[in-house]
Amino acid sequence: MDNTLLAQLLFPGPHATPEEMEAKYPKRNLPEGAKVTRMGPSPTGFMHLGNLLAAVTSERLAHQSGGVFILRIEDTDEKREVAGGVEAIISAFSRFGLVFDEGATETGDRGAYGPYRQRQRAEIYHVFARELVLRGLAYPCFCTEEELSAMHSCQEAEKANFGYYGPWAKHRDMPLADIQKELAAGKPYVLRLRSPGDPARRTRHLDLIKGEMELPENEQDVVLLKSDGIPTYHFAHIVDDHLMRTTHVVRGDEWLATLPIHLQLFDLFGWPRPQYAHIAPLMKLDNGSRRKLSKRKDPELALDYYHAEGYPVQCVLEYLLTILNSNFEQWRTENQTSGFDAFPFTCEKMSAAGALFDIDKLRDVSKNTIARMTAEEVYAQVLDWAHEYDRDLYALLARDARCATDIFSIGRGGEKPRKDLAAWKEARAYMDFFYDELFLPAEAFPASVASGDARSILENYLPLFDPDDAQADWFDKIRALSAQLGFAPETKLYKKNPQDYKGHVGDVSMVLRVAVTGRTNSPDLHQVMRLLGRERVLERIEAAIGRLKKQGGNANG
Repeated sequence: MDNTLLAQLLFPGPHATPEEMEAKYPKRNLPEGAKVTRMGPSPTGFMHLGNLLAAVTSERLAHQSGGVFILRIEDTDEKREVAGGVEAIISAFSRFGLVFDEGATETGDRGAYGPYRQRQRAEIYHVFARELVLRGLAYPCFCTEEELSAMHSCQEAEKANFGYYGPWAKHRDMPLADIQKELAAGKPYVLRLRSPGDPARRTRHLDLIKGEMELPENEQDVVLLKSDGIPTYHFAHIVDDHLMRTTHVVRGDEWLATLPIHLQLFDLFGWPRPQYAHIAPLMKLDNGSRRKLSKRKDPELALDYYHAEGYPVQCVLEYLLTILNSNFEQWRTENQTSGFDAFPFTCEKMSAAGALFDIDKLRDVSKNTIARMTAEEVYAQVLDWAHEYDRDLYALLARDARCATDIFSIGRGGEKPRKDLAAWKEARAYMDFFYDELFLPAEAFPASVASGDARSILENYLPLFDPDDAQADWFDKIRALSAQLGFAPETKLYKKNPQDYKGHVGDVSMVLRVAVTGRTNSPDLHQVMRLLGRERVLERIEAAIGRLKKQGGNANG
């Protein structure tokens, strides 16, 4: 076979050489130990937690080591690409605060190792595909879909391994004259690797997560270039990772099955293999059994879910770090005020098996994280979320920023801050009673207090309320009112002799809470009343008295 002539037939015209490509994309000038990582999503329009897990891992490895983090759009599968897919990828990563040092952006590319969109790199791939042809390691295959399907059926009948290899590789040793004839006839073809692999031989591989592995060599003559000249993932990412000088590749472990192909290609070119970290899929408990998170069954798999629900970015990232590194929770306990980027991330602490995704655990992490935020931070993030998802709430929050911030400041700070919110979607229900437009008066009071006693509590409290009272003075008034109306002024007195009292001071406070907030659970009642102000508090208490009168509550009990 005249490989030089074959290369000229398949790639006519002048071409750059591999040496020129190496010069154009030189080794990076980085500190020793610096890692170069990349994210290579496909623009299919669905960004999920698996993408984010790999992205967080890649970002931490790169930036923690003083390296480079790249966003590369792997758009070689044009049939599956959706309109706006690239923008969706960039937007999703941007929302989660992932900072790429170079790569694709909404307005183009940034960086010296581009283009960062694979369909724009066709000429680069052709340089190295041509090199393989020149070396006798690649050839054109003219098989039709029907021929490949018939071959698959024969392999199934003979119980042979599926694929295009060895005796099944119909065009592997096609004479040059026949190739010329097919090309002259304009018959479409793909370019295949002439694999020198032997599955009886093994290749050793050290995965950063899975550990030591022995894999069979690849024997498949896989497609390198499709009939339109665009490369397959197998070929494109090998060339890109080499020229972009990627040192570490983080991806899902569904790629383990084709890892022998990728290692073989690196070896055939004489290029150093990057280090691979294959992440197992996220699992979920379903009726006591573990299964993979599903796009069809589990809305929480999609990244858009967290934005719509209003989970703060830092909360989701904190939770993912508990999944990725088993020692993160202990570190967080000891470093409560540090940013998560101060955590010493390592692949050694990643689980080789699928981690269990737990939405309740995410909510706990989110509550703890939100509790550490300032009122100003909470207000800003709720306002931003409401602007997109709850315009009525947005209008109320924007109307008086100081008031809204004061609401979020209740119970915030100190050693034991309140943990009411896990997501911004819950903000409306948390604070609705502060706004007359959203306030829903309670239809009933706690059953532990007779309706006549509830009415008496409210009527007697009306002249006592002063929004300027300090908390101690405010509560002293409630204690005194409790004693006046036959309720124990201290809970311990009631517990000691319950037969002597109608109830205790907590019951009296609860009646006031329900009248003012419409609920039995709310932030600190003293601060709530101060924020509402004298006029609104008295108005709500009087309205509650009116409802009790209609219900027939006798003030004498």
